[in-house]
Amino acid sequence: MIKQAVILAGGQGMRLRPLTLTIPKPLIPIHNKAFVQYLVERLQKNGIKEVVFLTGYLGDQIEKYFGDGKKFGLKITYSYSPLDCDTGTRIRNASHLLDNMFLLLYGDNYWPLNLKELTAFYKKAGTKALVTVYKNNDSYTKNNMRVNMKRIVEVYDKTRKAKELNGVDIGFFILKKNIIKDFPHGDFSFEEIVLPNLIKENQLAGFFTQHKYYGLSTLERIPVIEEFFKPRKVIFLDRDGVINKKPPKAEYVKKWKDFHFLPHALSALKLLSQEKYEIYIITNQAGIARGHMTENNLKQIHKKFLLECSKNSIVINGIYYCPHNWNDNCECRKPRPGMLFQAAAEHHFDLTKAVFIGDDVRDAEAGKAAGCKTILMPPDGDLLKSVKSFLKSS
Repeated sequence: MIKQAVILAGGQGMRLRPLTLTIPKPLIPIHNKAFVQYLVERLQKNGIKEVVFLTGYLGDQIEKYFGDGKKFGLKITYSYSPLDCDTGTRIRNASHLLDNMFLLLYGDNYWPLNLKELTAFYKKAGTKALVTVYKNNDSYTKNNMRVNMKRIVEVYDKTRKAKELNGVDIGFFILKKNIIKDFPHGDFSFEEIVLPNLIKENQLAGFFTQHKYYGLSTLERIPVIEEFFKPRKVIFLDRDGVINKKPPKAEYVKKWKDFHFLPHALSALKLLSQEKYEIYIITNQAGIARGHMTENNLKQIHKKFLLECSKNSIVINGIYYCPHNWNDNCECRKPRPGMLFQAAAEHHFDLTKAVFIGDDVRDAEAGKAAGCKTILMPPDGDLLKSVKSFLKSS
C-alpha cells in the first residue's frame, strides 16, 4: 500500500487569475482552513503516513502552516527548489526523500481520493505510472487527454486541440521512484517531458473518474469550492418501493392517481428535513422509453409529489430520473451511478460523504460505484424505521 504522497505546492505560475498572490495558492483560505489542508486530511484518511511538499514560491509559509505534520496525524517534510524550477526538476530534486512508490498530486486540485481503489487499478494495469482522468461529462473544462478502451493514455495535449480527447488530467499520479533515473538533465516540465515519454511507451494508465475535482485556477471557482467544502448533510432516496408503493413488474406509475405514499414515508421525509438533510430523489423510469408514459406525465407526477411535500414542510432539493430502457447503455440507469454523479456535480457536494437509501440491489450497486454509504431497505421495509436507524448511528 502506498504510504507517501508528494504535493507540488509552489513554483512557476503561482497566480490565481487575474491576481498575483501574496500567499501560496494552496494556502488560500476556504472556511478558515487552507485549501490544501482539506487535501492533507483526505490523504491521512486514506492511510498516507508521510507528505512531502515540493515548495518554491513563498514555501516558508507552507512550512509554517503545517510544521512537521504531527498535529495532522502524519509526517510532513519539505523540498525547496528555486522559483524558476519546473515541475520535473522539483521532483528530481526531492528524489532522496521519495519512497519506491508514491502518490504525486497538485496542491491546488482537490478530488475525493479513494487510494485503495486507485492502487488496485494501478497494479492491475501493470504500467510504470498512472494518472487520474476526470470524465468531464459536465464540460467543467476542456479535455486534454485521450484514454483508450484498455485504459491506457494515448494522447496528452496541453493545447486541448487534439481530436477525440475524452478526459482531463487532474493529477493524482502513482509513480515508481525508478522512473527518475530516466529524467533529463537541466530544468524540465514533468507534464511536457515525462508524460509524453510514458505515453510513447504505452506505460501511462488512465484511471477514469466521474467524481468532480475542484481546482484553484480562477477567482470564479472559489465560491463553488466554498460550497463544496461547506459542512452539509446529503441523502439520496430511491422512489418506487421506498417513498411510494412499487408497481408490479413491467408496470409503471403513469399518473398521479397511481402514486401511493407508503406508510410513514412522509414522516420519514419530514424527519430528514427537520434534521437539515438535503434530499435528492434518484429513480429509474424506463416506462418512458418503453412508450407507457411520457416525460411530461412524469413531470406532472413529480410536481404533485413536491406539492404534497411542501404541505408537510418537506424540502426536496432535486429529483433525477433516467428515462432510458435497460438496453440503451446510458450512464444514468441504475445500477450505473450517473444520476448520483450528476446531482453531486450540479449541487457541489462530496458524494463520498452522502448516504443512499434504496430497496433494490441496483441501488446498492449504484451507491457503491459512486462511493457513498448505501442502506438497502428489506422487502416491505419502512423508510421511517430505516431513517431513524441511520440517524441514530450517524
